[in-house]
Amino acid sequence: MITPEIISALAIGFFGSLHCIGMCGPIAIALPYPQSKVSYFILGRIFYNLGRLATYSFLGAVFGLLGSRLVIAGFQQSITITIGVIILLIILTPMKYKSKFYQNRFVVKISSPIKYGISELFKQGSFSAMFLIGILNGLLPCGLVYVAIAGAISSGDAISGMVYMTLFGLGTFPTMISATIFGKFINLNIRKKINRAIPALAVLLAILFIIRGLALGIPYLSPEISAQTINQTEMECHPH
Repeated sequence: MITPEIISALAIGFFGSLHCIGMCGPIAIALPYPQSKVSYFILGRIFYNLGRLATYSFLGAVFGLLGSRLVIAGFQQSITITIGVIILLIILTPMKYKSKFYQNRFVVKISSPIKYGISELFKQGSFSAMFLIGILNGLLPCGLVYVAIAGAISSGDAISGMVYMTLFGLGTFPTMISATIFGKFINLNIRKKINRAIPALAVLLAILFIIRGLALGIPYLSPEISAQTINQTEMECHPH
């Protein structure tokens, strides 16, 4: 059954992937390949995107597990509402302050080794190198990924979190595959216009989190979270 979570995960990935082109697209477009082998060119880019997907799935499982702890502690509603409010605050924050985040010394200290590893893998050009480049690329600081991680946390368990982030990754596939193959033909003006719609998408997602956290009794969209549900989750996590 298609749920709001599935829709939001795919939507964040698909509509936000144009933002990805600006952030990590240069890496994807510049991936090496032997000019004489078209099949290598295409497969290499598929391996690269599968690497990104692997990282997103792993992050989803980790943060979904964190979310399950919050469910057991009875904080699921509060954390879901908080995530929605944080997303709204991020959207309303002026760009000049957001840029400072990526220039922060701590962020640079984390991202620099990752970028160095990517540059070293570029020299190899093998399928395994392409896959590892994708894995490392998925670890680079990215606001869009953080929004998706918020969805994984609110999912309530490791499996759901992994599925959420996997769907998010799959949502980015069409644009990212196209960018890696037809990158030089992508119209920058079109990308900018669609990027302007991304904040609206994030606001809709934030509203979805807030409504869901309020537990209004709306099936699928905002179901009630009863004490029995929390107890059942705790029993599943701590079998006797």
